[in-house]
Amino acid sequence: MAEKVAPAKRPRIEPRKRPPEERIRDFLEVSLEFTAEEAQSEAARCIRCQNPACEHACPLNNRIREWLVLTAEGRFLEAAECSRQTNNMPEICGRICPQDRLCEGACVLGIKYDPVAIGAIERFINEYAFRQLGGIPRPEIAPATGERVAVVGAGPAGLACAEELVKRGYRVTVFEAWPFPGGLLIYGIPSFKLEKWVVERRIAYLRALGIEFVCGTRIGESLTLDDLFAHGYSAIFIGTGATIPKRPKIEGITLKGIHDALPFLIRNNVDPRFLPPGDWERDDLTGKTVVVLGGGDTAMDSLRTARRLGAARVICAYRRDEENMPGSRREVKAAKEEGVEFLWLTNPVRFIGDENGWVRKVECIRMALGEPDEEGRRKPIPIPGSNFELEADVVIIAFGFDPSPVSLEDPRLRRTPWGTYDVDENKMTSWPGVFAGGDVVRGADLLATALRDGREAAAGIDRYLRARSR
Repeated sequence: MAEKVAPAKRPRIEPRKRPPEERIRDFLEVSLEFTAEEAQSEAARCIRCQNPACEHACPLNNRIREWLVLTAEGRFLEAAECSRQTNNMPEICGRICPQDRLCEGACVLGIKYDPVAIGAIERFINEYAFRQLGGIPRPEIAPATGERVAVVGAGPAGLACAEELVKRGYRVTVFEAWPFPGGLLIYGIPSFKLEKWVVERRIAYLRALGIEFVCGTRIGESLTLDDLFAHGYSAIFIGTGATIPKRPKIEGITLKGIHDALPFLIRNNVDPRFLPPGDWERDDLTGKTVVVLGGGDTAMDSLRTARRLGAARVICAYRRDEENMPGSRREVKAAKEEGVEFLWLTNPVRFIGDENGWVRKVECIRMALGEPDEEGRRKPIPIPGSNFELEADVVIIAFGFDPSPVSLEDPRLRRTPWGTYDVDENKMTSWPGVFAGGDVVRGADLLATALRDGREAAAGIDRYLRARSR
């Protein structure tokens, strides 16, 4: 008789993926949803820790153990309901969170075996609930307070804040500069990771709750924060994100053919119906050599997009090694599967152009790793005399983003030396009644941290307005 294997010792069930040779020909989602049998079997591997490390590692402190147990028992609708209690976008987090650095990275099974595939289960239970219930059940909404709150920025932080405020009885208007809500979920993350119908479905749910969206309006230009208060809003939340690209100050940066990552991703990934009027024609990279500089998820998105645009050779040059890169291991693996080359410990020092002003080469220098920096990653140090050149028809800069404040000069909004808004424990800025959260406070960070900030800001706004009305 065969020995019975404990569920925890079973091999992890990996989400199925479309084959690389198929997926590089389109922009459809790569990872496929678990079946009910796969989700239930994988959830049964959870050992139900008394003090779940996965929950502590999640910025939202999701009740992961609880909904894994429910999933293992086949109670998928209850599991989805549990996940919605702490997360405003569980079906999106399940797709794009870097679980290997968060919940799955903390799973104690990973010490000896494979961690539970938490993200794939989170996606499954919520998609199952959508199909079974025909949407998201309407939450309980408190009696109307009679007060209005303005949310500036329709990214994850703003959307989470708006939803939590509506549940508390406030009338909420969300102002967004782009033509459609969603922030980087629409305008940054490629469809091969997150198809846009998923975001549209979430926005439709928020509209059904009574949230008003005013798109195509950039606060700080056509309307100011003072205008919003004058129009009767009792409080304002700023969630404008971090979308200003960081550019290296090196020779040749102005050559043609050198692109910032976010504009590159927008024009090549976003459906035209989400874009304002303008020249948004996709790049034709057929037969070209593309060099992407950077090692985060935006760099991975750019690399994989370039492959789908027909590039013959796509190279990632990053100044640290693979172990110390900030990007998700899952994204690096996917890029490798799709034919991306990686040059570790490589840093650009100069861009070399032709007589017509187009980039043709990137001069780089080899790096060595020194002592750990303040984030715990080993600091890269140039190796003298190790310079070499990379051929390049196109260069994409993915060195991260700076915050996108609504007002650069207003002294009432105190900012940190890093350009982020300075907020207190309630997420209120130095301007009473003005709150902020997400990347505009943290710098470029995760979907989960933006959602947490939005939720905490909604609670802070509620406390502020109730105290003021006493």
